[in-house]
Amino acid sequence: MPVLDRQDDIFILDLGDGENRFHPDWIAAVDAALDEVEKADGPRALVTAATGKFYSTGLDLDWLFAHADQQQDYVTSVHALFARLLCLPVATVAALQGHTFAAAAMFSLAHDFRVMRADRGFWCLPEAGINIPFTPGMSALIQSRLTPQTAHEAMLTARRYGGDDAAAAGIVDHAVDEDVVRTTAVEIARAQAPKAGDILATIRTRMYAPVLAALRDTTSVMG
Repeated sequence: MPVLDRQDDIFILDLGDGENRFHPDWIAAVDAALDEVEKADGPRALVTAATGKFYSTGLDLDWLFAHADQQQDYVTSVHALFARLLCLPVATVAALQGHTFAAAAMFSLAHDFRVMRADRGFWCLPEAGINIPFTPGMSALIQSRLTPQTAHEAMLTARRYGGDDAAAAGIVDHAVDEDVVRTTAVEIARAQAPKAGDILATIRTRMYAPVLAALRDTTSVMG
């Protein structure tokens, strides 16, 4: 389960050491961590990271198929998580040390910056290959954070991007050696920590107003 730690001005949210799927309990734990980050005072920033082979593999499809009657509420909760991260009043950096797939790739795009391991691991939106459509909110998020050419390729071909290719495509900001993924993310976060506060949240909310509206539209989460 996700665990939040604080190192001076930097909160580090370790998402776990497994596949870190978006189980409802996992989502609740991430939300609780974001509560703590939001209510803190002074300069601060957030780094999300993980331990092991995966950053996250995204939606917990096993849970979802076993609870089909809760599909609407589940997807709504995932959208809410993306929206919350997108307009958080602190800078956010995703440290992608391992595979980052599907909803986890979208989760990474809701961060301000992304640092990825260069030599191993893939960033991928596999939906076209597994016959699962993007919701309108997911499409809006992806297309707001990637260039049209990259969004087109990533969404329609389900390409798996290694770290260097992801950096070249503008999906991540830096591709670095495994042992400095997290420290690089922390350095970026530390430089942004003084900007934390309500003004940052307001800028985000206005900048991403159409995306937030799409993510919060509960009438079309499965549209």
